[in-house]
Amino acid sequence: MASLPIDTAKFTGIICAVPPAPRVANRETGQLRVDRETGKTMYQVGLCLMAGSSADVVNVSVAGEPAGVQLGMPVAVRDLVATPWENEGRHGIAFRAAEIRPLSAPAGAAGKGAAQ
Repeated sequence: MASLPIDTAKFTGIICAVPPAPRVANRETGQLRVDRETGKTMYQVGLCLMAGSSADVVNVSVAGEPAGVQLGMPVAVRDLVATPWENEGRHGIAFRAAEIRPLSAPAGAAGKGAAQ
């Protein structure tokens, strides 16, 4: 099925609701899922997407660990796409991004200690 691009500029905010965790390909062996193109480990991040007076939490996959992304942190998401899927009577939407990174600290913030 076709991937549908999502314009993240339309959201009033995107916050990390569930910290990044490696995706498991095989629960019995513990083998991690890897990106076919890059060979990097796939990670899943729960993101709260806010628009107006509504908010939804979606799980987004990304190749490679999103460095510095932590619970409750505002993030920027690059090239977010939604892909509808169906398998053996089950169906849903898979979300994937090219990159998830922390938003820059506001001007005047005093470095790392400002957020603690």
